[in-house]
Amino acid sequence: MTHRLDDIIALFDGLFLSRYRTRLISGEDEPLYLPADDVVPYHRVIFAHGFYASALHEISHWCIAGDRRRQLEDYGYWYQPDGRDAEQQQVFESVEVAPQALELLFSRACLHPFNVSVDNLGGPEVDRARFRERVEARAARYEAEGVPTRAEAFRQMLKAFYQQQASRTDAIHIGKQWLRSRQELRV
Repeated sequence: MTHRLDDIIALFDGLFLSRYRTRLISGEDEPLYLPADDVVPYHRVIFAHGFYASALHEISHWCIAGDRRRQLEDYGYWYQPDGRDAEQQQVFESVEVAPQALELLFSRACLHPFNVSVDNLGGPEVDRARFRERVEARAARYEAEGVPTRAEAFRQMLKAFYQQQASRTDAIHIGKQWLRSRQELRV
């Protein structure tokens, strides 16, 4: 299975650009979310170094962020860089469980390998297996209780494109139909 960046970018933009004014951008450096401003009329989900897994991870953060958070750079969250102590790492992991659970569901939908990210190479030893268990448990809870609306629309689109070999256009249409059906349920 080939996972091309131009596919994931076109799929994301096709599903979310018109309704949410948000684009997926392959970045040169660290990932970042930038809201629209006076110069750029759309929000930008920028993923790191052209990595497919980074795109899925950053999309998962965007799918969780509410309206207010999506108006703030990096959703208004702090990021403690590599080299966190044990307490800082525990805080990092607690806020990363939900997005990484969505990333796991996205990875399954597009048949892409998933690895948890503890993101702390310069810090103390981290129990990756324990963190993976927490991520898998959260993914199972999402499956049982429901995935956030934008995340589920994205996941349905990924399944159509990667598992059912739908064209980009058809996969985007499936994702948009899913979004519309959820919006109609709210009315």
